Amino acid sequence: MTTLFAPRLSRRSLGRLNILGIAVTALALLLPAWGQDKGADEIRIGVVMPITGREAKPGQYQREGIELAIKQINDGGGIFVKSRGKKLPIKEIFYDDGSDQSRSAGMVERAMSSDGVVAVLGGYSTALGEAESVMPDRYQTPWITPGAGATTVFSRGYEYVFGTLSPIDLLGSTTAQYLGNLVDKGKLSKGLKVALALENTDHGIDYGRGIDNWNHEHPGYFNVVFSEKFELGATDFSGLLQKVKNAHADIFLADAHLQDYITMHRQYIQSGMYHQMVSYGARGPEADARKALGAATDYIFAGIWWSSRLSYPQVKKFNADYQAFAGHAPDSWYPATAYDAMRILAAAIEHAGSLDKTAIRDQLRKVELKDSLLPGQVLRFGKNGQIAGSFVIVQNKPEDKVDIVFPLDAATGESIAPKPKAH
Repeated sequence: MTTLFAPRLSRRSLGRLNILGIAVTALALLLPAWGQDKGADEIRIGVVMPITGREAKPGQYQREGIELAIKQINDGGGIFVKSRGKKLPIKEIFYDDGSDQSRSAGMVERAMSSDGVVAVLGGYSTALGEAESVMPDRYQTPWITPGAGATTVFSRGYEYVFGTLSPIDLLGSTTAQYLGNLVDKGKLSKGLKVALALENTDHGIDYGRGIDNWNHEHPGYFNVVFSEKFELGATDFSGLLQKVKNAHADIFLADAHLQDYITMHRQYIQSGMYHQMVSYGARGPEADARKALGAATDYIFAGIWWSSRLSYPQVKKFNADYQAFAGHAPDSWYPATAYDAMRILAAAIEHAGSLDKTAIRDQLRKVELKDSLLPGQVLRFGKNGQIAGSFVIVQNKPEDKVDIVFPLDAATGESIAPKPKAH
C-alpha cells in the first residue's frame, strides 16, 4: 500500500514566512491531485472495505469483485487517458475499515486527502456508507458505494456520491409484490398477517417503508400485525422472537445483515415457530448461512440486487472469471455490484479524458454501462447518484440449490409456497 504525505512546515518557519508558508502548505495539499494528471504513470483508486469485523465476509467478496475488474482492465493495458495520450494502469490503494464507522470515514478521508486517488470505492453496508459519504464533497473526489442503498446516503444533495445498489425501499416493495403475486397465483391466501423485525438503521426504516407503501397501494393483500426494531450485532433475539410468536402471524419478514440473519434464524428454529413464508431481506442464499444452519435455511426467500443464475452471457462469463480469480463461486450479490462499480468508474475516467476528479464526476452522472451484470443489463446513475434498477427474488431449495423465482421472466424455478413444515 502506497501513501503520499504533503511536507509540513515548522512553527518557526511559519512564523518567518507567514503568508508564503501558508501558500506552500496549500500547494503541498494539492500535489497528490495535481500529480495524477501531470506526471503519474498510474491511476490511483482508493478501496475501503471491511475484511475484518462483523461485515468481513461481504466486504471480502466486494473487494474481490473490484480487484477482478481491476485485473481485467490492467490486463488490457489499463484505461486510456486522452490527456496523456496512452493507457494507464490502475493502482489500488486499499484500507480495511474493520467494520467500524469512524475508522471507515477516516480511511476514506485519508485516501482522498493524502493518497492522490481520483476516486474511492467503499461503504459496504448502510452504516459504513453513511459514515463515508460525508467525505466526497469535502474533498471533491468521486465515491461509489457498491454496498449501501439507504435513501439517507443519497438524499443530502451530495454531488460526488454514487451507488450501485437500488434503493432499500424498493427492496421492501419488491418483497411485498412477490408475496402478492403468490396470492394472485393462489399459493397464498389473501389477508394474511405479517410480522416485521427491522434492524434499527436507516436500512431497516427504508425496508419497512417499502412494504408499507406496497400494502397501502394494494389494500387487502396483507395485514402487518407486528413490527419492531432490533440492534445490529445482537447475540440474543429470543425476546423479539417471542413477541413474533405471540403475534400469531402467517408471514415473517426480517431485515437483517448476514451475521444477524444467522443468529436470528438459529434462534427462530430453536423457538419451534412456523410461518408460511420467511425472509431476511437481502440475505438468504449466502454460503456462510447455509453452512452454519444447513437445511434450516431451505425455503427462505430473499430480495437481492444480483444473482449468478441470471441468464445473461456476461453473467456466465463473470461467474467463470470470478471462480478462477477468487477460487470460489460468487456468493450472493456482493461481488457483482462491486465489479460493476469499478467498471463504470473506468468508463467515466475514459470519457473524461483526464484524471481531473470533477471531470470524472461529471461523466459518472451521464455514462452508461451497457453490458452490466445487474438486472436489466444497463447501469446508469440517477440524479441523486443512485441507480434505480430491479431486484430479483431468490428462494433456497434443498441440497443447497437456489432458484430465481421472481420476476417470472427471469425465473429459474417455481416458488415453493407455503414453505413445508419441518418434520
